[in-house]
Amino acid sequence: MKQKIYVVGIGPGAPKMMTPQARQALEESDVIAGYPVYLKLLGDLVQNKKTIATPMTREEERCRLCFEEAKKGCIASIVCSGDSGVYGMASLMYDLLPEYPGCELEIIPGITAAVSGAAVLGAPIGHDFCVISLSDRLTPWEIIEKRLSAAADGDFCIAIYNPSSKGRPDYLKRACEILLRKVCPERMCGYVRNIGREGTEYKICTLEQLKDEQVDMFTTVFIGNSQSHVVKGKLVTGRNYHINTHMQKEN
Repeated sequence: MKQKIYVVGIGPGAPKMMTPQARQALEESDVIAGYPVYLKLLGDLVQNKKTIATPMTREEERCRLCFEEAKKGCIASIVCSGDSGVYGMASLMYDLLPEYPGCELEIIPGITAAVSGAAVLGAPIGHDFCVISLSDRLTPWEIIEKRLSAAADGDFCIAIYNPSSKGRPDYLKRACEILLRKVCPERMCGYVRNIGREGTEYKICTLEQLKDEQVDMFTTVFIGNSQSHVVKGKLVTGRNYHINTHMQKEN
């Protein structure tokens, strides 16, 4: 008996931003598991299907319930916002897989917030970039601080996930203060709230201004590198194409 589970990245929420591969996997599924907000975003795709929902902090329980459904012979999906492998359930599902030897996983990628948010702002990650989450629920703050500092040393563009929450209202401010030890206050930044959902909004500002902005868990923050600049109201990080072309002509 085939025991199949799709681990599906559904993108930022808008149906038009879900990949055809993700939609097909959900249509094939008998059971769909996920965080309640994500299941609600799926709309008609969960009609006439069994759904399994668990709140935040109960991700392992959600994964195990999905495995148990697959063991019954159902085709199951577990959904993740954005991409299934970027702060999603893919790694946890693989860690649990040895306990369910009859099950087969297929990872379905989705559009992560670093990409969808960047498109709203313009082109802020046009060169080397890294992604850092400010949530210290699973990662000690000391490690997050080291990663922020290292990203500043490397002049990376940074996409920041989980910048703030009710329990962590000052974490973005703390992150900006860490970066300001090595980065000039005028460094161009931006953030996008509710990417791909109703009420999408964005703002471009300097790092010094960003320090005092109020954001939430539905916001993705972008820190530019030393070459980032604003073009017609959009945040842009170039790859120095004009410099490369000039060098090629000289050679």
